Amino acid sequence: MTDPTLVAGLPEAPALALARTWVAEAQRIAVLTGAGVSAESGVPTFRDALDGHWSRYDPQQLATEQGFRADPDLIWGWYRQRRERVALARPNAGHRALADFAQRHPGRLTLITQNVDGLHQQAGSPEVLALHGALNANRWLDEHASGCSESGQSPDQAALTSAAAGGVPRCAGCGRLVRPGVVWFGEPLPETVLRTAERAAQRCDLMLVVGTAGAVHPAAGLVLLAHSAGARVLVLNPQPTDLDPLATLRLVSGSALGLPALLDGL
Repeated sequence: MTDPTLVAGLPEAPALALARTWVAEAQRIAVLTGAGVSAESGVPTFRDALDGHWSRYDPQQLATEQGFRADPDLIWGWYRQRRERVALARPNAGHRALADFAQRHPGRLTLITQNVDGLHQQAGSPEVLALHGALNANRWLDEHASGCSESGQSPDQAALTSAAAGGVPRCAGCGRLVRPGVVWFGEPLPETVLRTAERAAQRCDLMLVVGTAGAVHPAAGLVLLAHSAGARVLVLNPQPTDLDPLATLRLVSGSALGLPALLDGL
């Protein structure tokens, strides 16, 4: 493999040309995206969203099951604000470049994301593996508890009510609480999604890592799986990341500029 310390020092144009050659050669490409991709569409990262009124709260209070059970109306207020912000965002050129490439090459690219905003799906990427769930989805808080006929359905199908305008939704029949469809601190990732992502990482020829610092596990572990299986690892990020030691090549760029330059025309 190419020495990443040498390639990282090359001028941008030669490094980009080399990366495009690798993309063209790869039969299976796995892509891992993180908050940096969404940030370029104006979506604040989780901690950046803790501003104004919400700056007084510990993230652990706002993104754990324990915090939700203690004050569900507070937590729903936080997630309602996040949903409103995300609703204003639109996919950027990086989202679209990934979607367009996947549509041109069906079955060749597997997109794995840590983002919960749905922008990859809006851009047209098929079968996105959302490791951390979906911000706009709803789940029952106690999914395996017995309940009325309404709570046997998904929250999006059941009749819901709330004690106050804008309050936490509940089952209209039995009062079971509804929670946001994201993965909270201390919770496992969706098993089927994670296993599918692990298989894609182990089988790929090229692992493209975009807009993530690589500090969150088990998502970052997917890159190690790909590297250990012999795949080239291409990191595209404007800042250094924890995954740089695994990189075969690093492109210093944001996703909205870097991904179209990398993928368009291939």
